[in-house]
Amino acid sequence: MKKSVLILCAVLFLSTSVLAGPAQYQVTGPVLEVRDDAIVVQKGTEKWEIARDKATVMSGDLKVGAKVTVYYNMQASKIEVKEAPKTPVAPKKK
Repeated sequence: MKKSVLILCAVLFLSTSVLAGPAQYQVTGPVLEVRDDAIVVQKGTEKWEIARDKATVMSGDLKVGAKVTVYYNMQASKIEVKEAPKTPVAPKKK
């Protein structure tokens, strides 16, 4: 019986971790710019431009100057693999 419970717990744990998806990140700061396709947020001395679309969930009145927290996921859209540069063999010193 204990073995069955342990197996069931392991299966539930593994299935929930697979469904969780990629990590979610966040950035907080004042809004510098609002566009239909992106929002620009000031974080320290950096400007973060984060894409958005009609599926982006918002609460409150999004406008320039408002302090916001943007939650986002990083997802690759394209990956190019480059060959590593070949390093020349240095001549041996005598």
